[in-house]
Amino acid sequence: MEQAVARLAPVLPLLTELGARFTGAGHELALVGGPVRDAFLDRTPPDLDFTTSASPDETEAILRSWGSATWDMGREFGTIGARRRDGGVETVVEVTTYRADAYDGVTRKPVVAFGESLEEDLVRRDFTVNAMALRLPSLEFVDPHGGLADLRAGVLRTPAAPEVSFGDDPLRMLRAVRFVAQLGVVPAPEVYAAMQAMSASLAIVSAERVRDELVKLVLAPRPRAGLELLTATGLAAHVLPELPALQLEVDEHHRHKDVYDHSLIVLEQAIALEGPADGPPESVPGPDLVLRLAALLHDIGKPATRRFEPAGGVSFHHHEVVGAKLTAKRLKALRFDKDTVKAVSRLVELHLRFHGYGDGQWTDSAVRRYITDAGPLLPRLHRLTRADCTTRNVRKAQRLSRTYDELERRIDLLLEQEELAAVRPELDGNEIAEVLGIRPGPVLGRAYKFLLSVRLDEGPIGPEAAADRLRTWWADQPESSNR
Repeated sequence: MEQAVARLAPVLPLLTELGARFTGAGHELALVGGPVRDAFLDRTPPDLDFTTSASPDETEAILRSWGSATWDMGREFGTIGARRRDGGVETVVEVTTYRADAYDGVTRKPVVAFGESLEEDLVRRDFTVNAMALRLPSLEFVDPHGGLADLRAGVLRTPAAPEVSFGDDPLRMLRAVRFVAQLGVVPAPEVYAAMQAMSASLAIVSAERVRDELVKLVLAPRPRAGLELLTATGLAAHVLPELPALQLEVDEHHRHKDVYDHSLIVLEQAIALEGPADGPPESVPGPDLVLRLAALLHDIGKPATRRFEPAGGVSFHHHEVVGAKLTAKRLKALRFDKDTVKAVSRLVELHLRFHGYGDGQWTDSAVRRYITDAGPLLPRLHRLTRADCTTRNVRKAQRLSRTYDELERRIDLLLEQEELAAVRPELDGNEIAEVLGIRPGPVLGRAYKFLLSVRLDEGPIGPEAAADRLRTWWADQPESSNR
């Protein structure tokens, strides 16, 4: 207990002051949930959650005398926020009245009811490790459901029966998956069984809420453990059905590897290639959502494209193209933003491009196209491509690594020589129109694309040579004869 309090030392003055204000007004106040849990895990809590016996109106009055501003957007749910500046430091707190909600089992919206005691509030929390509290200002530890013992044992249990807890709010099942990935805990047998039995109830949860939990899971320190639980409990079928679909039945001749296991290994290897959180953009500072999603989903086109060949073996022709479309469709359904959808699906589409490099036969033109097709995603594509090597053949793995080392050296050299990150034709639109004597329109667009392909195929050739190439191209176009 002393160690946990020591972890809270930076905020103890705040806890003591707020506790004294509430108790002085005849109310109770407690620090509750994640901050208490994190203190026992020797982590500095990023946020502070408070619960109180005071009504929202009474809470607002107390916080108004403490801070410089208050807000009540959560008043319906008993939550009042406040902000105070002290010596250039801004402190934000949110305080919620004890809750004793009821749910209708049809939606996630509770029928809000305020509780009478801290213990009543704690029993409605999602898991016992989040149902611990510190009364303020006395710092009395309150743990009616054995959360600390569960935390030390690495077990995830619910304060109430899991069927009741998950029935109240099915999103808690996804939170369980996330905590497995974040905290390294495992669900108790009764919790696991309830997740399996109730997985279909996720249908009442909005796509945005599901997405937010999936993002937290993927960005967690150990996402594989959470993803395996997501799949084993059947929850993935309602969140990311493409993931369990990767569990292709391996034929008796074992002509292809386990795609599901391969995808999880690629994710782990991609995470290992992320740069430090404070590193430059080209290092892909971790945790990186786009890279991790691309690693997880890069092979989701394989189930739809698997073919057993007459001569033996198995093929997945164009699975990267199919996978890119499936990725975009799934991420859109989960309400991801357009930039994330575009970036992840593009990486999935490009993840096999390197394998056309062979033993290094690509021309400079092919390397330029690799660079320009990847665009700003190139640092991520480097890491995804390297992570996608999961062969147990050491010599093959070393050969692939050396080959990609050589490709990266060629890329760096061309980028340095030609500034390909901003590659353009050597004539702009106005100059193309002047050379050909045409007006802006579709024909000008085709001419621009032609010169861009010349630039990519041959590198810089100079404006005069570009104009000559443009005239030669124009002579073969049907529009030129109409002039």
